Amino acid sequence: MIAKIRNGLILLFVAAVTTAVAVSQLTVLKTGWGNPSFVPRLWHKAILWALGFRVHVEGSLSRKRPLLIVANHVSWTDIGVLGSIADVSFIAKAQMQGWPLMGWLSTLQRTVFVDRERRHSSVDQASEIGERLKAGDAMVLFAEGTTGDGNRMLPFKSTLFGAATLAIGKGATAHEGVQEVAIQPVAIAYVRRHGIPLGRAGRMTLSWIGDQDLVPHVAGLLKLGAVDVEVRFGEPVMFSAGSNRKEATRLVEARVKAMMQAALHGTEAG
Repeated sequence: MIAKIRNGLILLFVAAVTTAVAVSQLTVLKTGWGNPSFVPRLWHKAILWALGFRVHVEGSLSRKRPLLIVANHVSWTDIGVLGSIADVSFIAKAQMQGWPLMGWLSTLQRTVFVDRERRHSSVDQASEIGERLKAGDAMVLFAEGTTGDGNRMLPFKSTLFGAATLAIGKGATAHEGVQEVAIQPVAIAYVRRHGIPLGRAGRMTLSWIGDQDLVPHVAGLLKLGAVDVEVRFGEPVMFSAGSNRKEATRLVEARVKAMMQAALHGTEAG
């Protein structure tokens, strides 16, 4: 009974905060007043507090621009984890745009939705990401293309690294072309519950894989209690007109994997 009352109060809190944030963000986007990343950051912090997530950060977001942040992907909570510590925008799969509430909130955060199944759309979407990069937005790409189980990483897909290529050189818009793009590797690792290290099974419980329903997963997270998440920022890889996209993908993938495994085992990345 106590757990049900607690969860009910948490949901009321989330609903109230979400309503206030949505109204504020709509105002910012329509008027152009204020930083459009500030309000979503407050919302992410509130959601993580409600879930009992504590975020620990090693390193920091690069000051270089244009900046493409490339991270591993474990769960929908990764968005809140990164969104709570830095002013960033996300690149998400097209299906997410149609999700009730979440799709609308993602749109308010100026998410770029990508349909990887439609080749012509992917080119247009990569071009949009390139323009956002040139405009100074720090864009987050979950390069696995789907979520993993929290214990290992899936191979990174190089397709959307093409956005870095499109941000280089003269463009047909008001934003001038750039000489190079910084690609920053970032690792997300779910490491402890109530201060006790998570094993493989524990990390899989926190992950959100495939077509798993969102509501039961959220309910399960509310039962877990305090969870510690580590975010490790690596040194950016500079990508220029002469860079090989696939080689850059493999290099960034290796760095993210090393940082993720180091975080899971409580060591320094080599």
